[in-house]
Amino acid sequence: MHKAVKLASKFVAYTSVAGAVGFGGFLFFTRKSRFVPFSLADDPIFASSHYKKLNPHQNDALHDLCVRRVPLSQIKPELLQDDSRGKLVEAFCSGVWSGFGYGIQRRYLERKYRGPETATQLWDARALATSTYPVGTQITDHFEVISHTPMSISVRCGDSPRNSGVRASDGVFEMSAVIDANEGVVEFGLKSVFFKGDGKSEGAMPAHIAFAHRLYTKLLMESAVGKVVK
Repeated sequence: MHKAVKLASKFVAYTSVAGAVGFGGFLFFTRKSRFVPFSLADDPIFASSHYKKLNPHQNDALHDLCVRRVPLSQIKPELLQDDSRGKLVEAFCSGVWSGFGYGIQRRYLERKYRGPETATQLWDARALATSTYPVGTQITDHFEVISHTPMSISVRCGDSPRNSGVRASDGVFEMSAVIDANEGVVEFGLKSVFFKGDGKSEGAMPAHIAFAHRLYTKLLMESAVGKVVK
């Protein structure tokens, strides 16, 4: 089982939202976030040099894309100014890592891995909320920024960034914010791509783990969107 997915699935049942209002309330809270298909053939992640290097055996990748559309009128105006290109996706990214959705996992990883060897990484909620996430930024000894554009930020996941080689458990997690001026909305996206880099693929993700992963992704989405709206 993919290490990143297995770890994330442990936290779904213990999040403050799901625990406080129950599963039905959780579904209502996350109802505006939805999963949509995307083509692997022309996806930038699959075409990137990072992906080709990390997946040398071209193993099949487990993948999904969660999107959430928010009216421009609800976005903080300072994130939409002409001179703030890229600030929106940075704020969205900081919301993923500093928000309540990632809080339990962040504290869990902190207890296990924070120390002298990881002192330069981002750990505290304040640091996660204020970072602009340049390439090379390491997050809670489990993520590292590998791409940063005005509309998307991608991190490598699946193992410690201190393990820079080909991994048995690997992945790319992309956060995006694309403005559609014609429709007057911002489409936020969380894209997950998981694969086995070292050796043969392990096969399909168990259904219950895939389900838990999607719940967790929707929670991260709502947590992050909360940081960019008025």
